[in-house]
Amino acid sequence: MNKVKKVPLRTCVVTKEVLPKKDLIRIAATKEGLVSVDLKGKAPGRGAYIKNSEEAILLAKKSKALDRKLEVSVPESIYEELLKLVNH
Repeated sequence: MNKVKKVPLRTCVVTKEVLPKKDLIRIAATKEGLVSVDLKGKAPGRGAYIKNSEEAILLAKKSKALDRKLEVSVPESIYEELLKLVNH
């Protein structure tokens, strides 16, 4: 029998859509409050997933959804980095 590989699903903190992990970008925050864009999905700390779209990122910035989810203040540079990733 062929074993069907399960697709890991995660929920976008902004749109609340449940999507395959590969369609989302993970943002990680450590206990020290360091926030980073986690492309490998392996960074330590609390993680939040956001849909790989400009609208979702801009909405996250406006609504502070990531700040609430990660319990830290997400710096402007993180949003800039996310927008660069989406526009490639």
